[in-house]
Amino acid sequence: MIELIAIDMDGTLLDSRKQLPQENIDAIQAAVAAGIKIVICTGRSKAGVKPYFDQLGLTEEEYVILNNGCSVHETLNWSTLYGQPLKTEDILDLQSHVDANPEVDLVLATNKDYYFIGENPSAIAQADADMVFTKIHPISKEAIAKIEESVYNAMYMGEAEAIDDFQAKNEKVINAHYSGVRSQTFLYEVMTKGYHKATGLAHLANHLGIESGNIMAIGDANNDLELLNYAGLAVAMGNASDTIKEQANKVTKSNDQAGVAYAIKEFALKV
Repeated sequence: MIELIAIDMDGTLLDSRKQLPQENIDAIQAAVAAGIKIVICTGRSKAGVKPYFDQLGLTEEEYVILNNGCSVHETLNWSTLYGQPLKTEDILDLQSHVDANPEVDLVLATNKDYYFIGENPSAIAQADADMVFTKIHPISKEAIAKIEESVYNAMYMGEAEAIDDFQAKNEKVINAHYSGVRSQTFLYEVMTKGYHKATGLAHLANHLGIESGNIMAIGDANNDLELLNYAGLAVAMGNASDTIKEQANKVTKSNDQAGVAYAIKEFALKV
């Protein structure tokens, strides 16, 4: 019996135009009415999630897992249930990897804003900030320690070819000390070592007293792999790569065909 559904956002809950299909809203509301907890589980921070969550029209206490599992929040007042931020010394270390790669930006994500280490963020970094309704603030290395909000996620951004090259050169060293994942062609994300979407979900499941076998997870990208492996029922989107589909128990329709709605109705609500 499914008691909790963990749902990725980009490429999953949202269609390719970054819109939330009404079919997904209706299915999520039906799941809640059936007593199932809904958990948005995303690499985004709060600013990029709340406008969509508000569209769901949910009035009970639900939960969101943000920043690739590094923070967990209740939704009635958006209080933080759990958080694992990066330290200032971690950020300075991560910044050192771009000194020889000027075509790559390092952007820091808090639950309110983005911070770019440098003077002029690239068009790619600015576009990503705009997409998640977030301001991007250029800062110096010296100002990192003065950021008032917790920095949960460090993001290397650039053209796909530049990130390919950066990842090939630096992934082994970075992953020896942190958790890194290529979640988009233009984006390589880094979190505290050992943290990912599944660690956030495991913390929440323990808090709620729900066993992993009673959890359904829906995702499409590399940063969903641990999430899918943790859940008792793993559902890959129709638009997911073959690698993701091979890790799943079920495959639903694509994000442009309201695949989340189909998965909820077929795999969670049907008995």
